[in-house]
Amino acid sequence: MEVMSAILTRRSVRHYQPDPVKEEDLTAVLEAARWAPSWANTQCWRFVVVRDAATKAAHAGTLSPGNPATSAITEAPVVIAACAELGRAGYKRGEACTDKGDWFMFDVALAMQNLVLAAHSLGLGTVHVGLVDAPRAAKILGLPPGIVFVEMTPLGYPAEQPKAPPRKEVSEMVFYDRYGQH
Repeated sequence: MEVMSAILTRRSVRHYQPDPVKEEDLTAVLEAARWAPSWANTQCWRFVVVRDAATKAAHAGTLSPGNPATSAITEAPVVIAACAELGRAGYKRGEACTDKGDWFMFDVALAMQNLVLAAHSLGLGTVHVGLVDAPRAAKILGLPPGIVFVEMTPLGYPAEQPKAPPRKEVSEMVFYDRYGQH
């Protein structure tokens, strides 16, 4: 699948078929994440692949009540938890380099975008799930100190074909030379 096609046709999938994800497809999406750009090539992301039904159910319990992705976490054959090593991205000689502090959210987002686009290109569905009790998710994953939970995505074959949500026009979000100047 061509990149622009993948970008324009990827959707958030919240219902999955029970079919297992092919090992080579799982490897491919993780490889795509591995090749994401990162601050000074620090590659601070870490991924935990969850297949165990009880562990997926525990993760579903970390979502806020009414979160529409809750069933996706238990239905999908795989859940990928994206985590980050703190104090690497956005740092030089141990000091934060920008007013943004630790850059891990940017780097993990880049890796996850690669992952979800690669998944879509292989016919797999995903949805970014971030409205969770992150400390509880970290405990379920057994994360050591210095590693934080960022988000998770179910991964599997879609049982639905979601429609594209409305998007703002480019003219509503792009300015030239100064903010507010069209």
